[in-house]
Amino acid sequence: MSGTSSHAPHHPPYGPPPRTAPGAAGTPRRPELPPYYEDRSPGRGALPPRAWYAGSDAARLPLHGSWRFRLSVTATAEDDSFARPDFDDSRWQDLWVPGHWVLKGHGTPAYTDTAYPFPVDPPRVPDENPTGDHRHRFDLPEGWGEGPAVLHFGGVESCARVWLNGQELGHFKGSRLPHEFAVGHLLRPRGNVLAVRVHQWSSGSYLEDQDQWWLPGIFRSVSVHRRPEGSVADHFVHAGFDHTTGLGTLRVDCAPAGRVTVPALGLDLATGEGASVPVLPWTAETPRLYDAELATPGERIPLRIGFRTVRVEDGLLKVNGRRILLRGVNRHEFHPRDGRTVGREVMRRDLLLMKRHNINAVRTSHYPPHPAFLDLCDELGLWVVDECDLETHGFGQQDWRGNPVDDARWEPALLDRARRMVERDKNHPAIVLWSLGNECGTGRGLSAMAAWIRERDPSRPLHYEGDRSCADTDVYSRMYADHAEVARIGRRAEDPLPDPELDARRRRLPFLLCEYAHAMGNGPGGLSEYQRLFETYERCQGGFVWEWIDHGLRQLTPDGEVYHAYGGDFGEELHDGNFVCDGLVFPDRTPSPGLAEFKKVVEPVRIEGDGVAGTVRITNLHDFADLGHLAFRWVYEVAGEVRGTGSLAVPALAPGESAGLRLPAPPAAPGGAEALWTVRAVLAEDTAWAGAGHEVAWGQLPAAARPVRTPPAATAVPRRGEGNVILLGPGTFDATTGTLGYLDGVLLRGPRLEVWRAPTDNDEAAPRQPGRSPAAEWRRLGLHRMRHRVDAVETLADALIVRTRVAAAGAEPALRTVYRWTARRELLRLEVSVEPEGDWPAPLPRLGVRMAVCGSVGHAEWFGGGPGEGYPDTLAAARVGRWSMPVDAMQTPYVRPQENGARPGVRWAQLSRTDGSGIRIEGDPDFYLTARRWPVEELDAARHTTDLSPGELVWLHLDHAQHGIGSQSCGPGVLPRYRLEVAPARFAFTFSSLR
Repeated sequence: MSGTSSHAPHHPPYGPPPRTAPGAAGTPRRPELPPYYEDRSPGRGALPPRAWYAGSDAARLPLHGSWRFRLSVTATAEDDSFARPDFDDSRWQDLWVPGHWVLKGHGTPAYTDTAYPFPVDPPRVPDENPTGDHRHRFDLPEGWGEGPAVLHFGGVESCARVWLNGQELGHFKGSRLPHEFAVGHLLRPRGNVLAVRVHQWSSGSYLEDQDQWWLPGIFRSVSVHRRPEGSVADHFVHAGFDHTTGLGTLRVDCAPAGRVTVPALGLDLATGEGASVPVLPWTAETPRLYDAELATPGERIPLRIGFRTVRVEDGLLKVNGRRILLRGVNRHEFHPRDGRTVGREVMRRDLLLMKRHNINAVRTSHYPPHPAFLDLCDELGLWVVDECDLETHGFGQQDWRGNPVDDARWEPALLDRARRMVERDKNHPAIVLWSLGNECGTGRGLSAMAAWIRERDPSRPLHYEGDRSCADTDVYSRMYADHAEVARIGRRAEDPLPDPELDARRRRLPFLLCEYAHAMGNGPGGLSEYQRLFETYERCQGGFVWEWIDHGLRQLTPDGEVYHAYGGDFGEELHDGNFVCDGLVFPDRTPSPGLAEFKKVVEPVRIEGDGVAGTVRITNLHDFADLGHLAFRWVYEVAGEVRGTGSLAVPALAPGESAGLRLPAPPAAPGGAEALWTVRAVLAEDTAWAGAGHEVAWGQLPAAARPVRTPPAATAVPRRGEGNVILLGPGTFDATTGTLGYLDGVLLRGPRLEVWRAPTDNDEAAPRQPGRSPAAEWRRLGLHRMRHRVDAVETLADALIVRTRVAAAGAEPALRTVYRWTARRELLRLEVSVEPEGDWPAPLPRLGVRMAVCGSVGHAEWFGGGPGEGYPDTLAAARVGRWSMPVDAMQTPYVRPQENGARPGVRWAQLSRTDGSGIRIEGDPDFYLTARRWPVEELDAARHTTDLSPGELVWLHLDHAQHGIGSQSCGPGVLPRYRLEVAPARFAFTFSSLR
């Protein structure tokens, strides 16, 4: 509802900035009323919101294309004469609409997480208020005719004032919501002039403090819609499903009245009339849609109807009578070139990528998406939490004083946003929860929104995370609760609320994590442990990883290299750095290792068993679908080489069912080699989101006990060579330092003990104690500047011993490290023993050795975990196999460079030249392999990928252990079992050359 609250004075729609009017002598001066962009109202002149539909037999005219544009630095720098049709805009510039002017060379974008980038004085905004004047001339197509029409704006940030042919239509706020104006009486066959003034800052900006770039402009489509007499003013599709009878119930309310036909169901109904028929229900796993048509006297529109019922009952969120488990992601609309202007094909590619990675749910953080996205969710099958365009997070920095959601004067604006979301999106079966907004604290405005939504659409439960009392919600939602708290909530044993009645009510509600597993940089870690909690406790119904995509803006260096910019790269005086880059896909939508990990963790089929005994157990973790759509295949490998393949006959297990099966007799394998079964579940036939053969789930089972590694017998004797060197087997050592210089002619540097890694975003996290993040503690201990002292180089009858002490300047803690080298003619073995000295108050980032080899050794092959990177708490997706790729392909290009690229569980690795020569490394025990063309110090110093220049060496890290990853950039830290605590360690490597 437009207008103002009875608690606030009436504000005229337009006017100059507030000034003080002169009063009589001795009387106070009366402040004038604020301008429209600073009043609290949602706007004036727009039509009531209505349901969106993509198709119609009534004409539509898109107005995208090149518009004329002028940018002013303040809201009042120019008068409104530009709205006149005869205004001369020849000196203006061209601007493509839809789009953001700051991404087209007019000003710059800015990023903040929670802080408002202007003084907090609601509803006022600063004089420095970039304002874009837009003009567009258009003709109506032939045959348009006369009569009613509406001008539609899909989204404008943050406040727009609109004229058509010199006539003012009104103004509006609510950036990610549609607004329409009646324009039929103003349209001309030729030479229509649309003028739009857009302000970057307005009172509405206080309601849009989401964690994202501030990007002003007309960023969604603008179009003119013909509205013939008797056309659809609004319609509401009510399509429920009774899981006990298999009947779907359909009623379509419409103004004006009309008829609904559903050919596949044999239905021909008057609007407002109900019917019950047998149907196949809609779910995210089986997204059955029925094509239908709604016809009124003036218009025909297509409908796609999905029958499903959403309820909270028995303390659970259920769809069609069954508990659902949300394997979800939060999704901002983002494109690295176009910001929030995202085309339908990009949306489809996103959703296909989600479905192919076992994602079944999306929270539309933190605003309603483009309506085409919801059409695609209906079609492809995803559960959707549709969130209102509302966040006032910046007020949290002042203890929520002045928070608009607890101020009655803002209530009309809040209700307007709730209405525009619900009315636009109400006919989508994919939407199973309405969300009141995000991180707004608490207040009466939220209660008013909840009451209105419940009355308008009682068929969907309500979500809001910011009120722990859940007074206005139907689910209990949290952000970033750690694993222990999730377990307590799962047992309904969470900390009590002060109000016993609210506490009892909340304990009866289902629980979900609307944000968890912060996917910033390398990570997130701990996903598997969360998923086991969701599967253990019925109440815990999953959640949404934060978030889908890194919001890096594509930029070029002066040399033309591509990189992705983040906060601070545009000279912002206030920003939150690369916190805007926290997605499962990179800005160009390349999947990160985190997405591969998430796919494996949430896979809807569990494959486990006893490969030695030749048995496998298959469990269906789907909520609705049986396993009839999948085929199961096995591979038997020995030492990473395929020795047999085949199919596995798995019954069409119902959700929750398991079956134990026999594996075939394994082919004969050479003794002493590691043998593995890999069982894969793949699509049996093509689907709308992936082709036949697409892998949905997999499991690996050892076929026999791992062979015990026997150290090679030492037969070589250390001897002195010319030039102060010691020769031992194929190795040449510096006699003073004991470091290896050559391996059978291959140039080497090292190895030496290494404990530092370029901190990940999760390492750099700022926990409750500022400055006490893992990385800050590591730097305080000096782990990034360790010094190596050689205490002794000793030659024995069959070994070379190098004794060292590794410590940081100004610090007492040290690591006594002994390198024991033995050899035979073709092999060189290194045994490393590490003994800590002193008090170590923090875990280590890593523990292993690093070395450098000639840069011509640029191809890697290994037997172990892969093909992507993995760390102690991100190992689910690491499949044991024999992998091969260039060293350059082993790097993960995180937007802000950091530790990356470790391959876990490596049994052996080879690095070779194009002619096949190089080195081979075998671990005892398995190790983490990292290879890159720059040392860790350069990786640590880099801010962008373009800061890293390949050098002449390949730097190898052979790590005995790594510290976990966690998600402490905005979530819990590393779980205790994945912390690399300082303790004595023993590990070994065997080196040989490739010929």
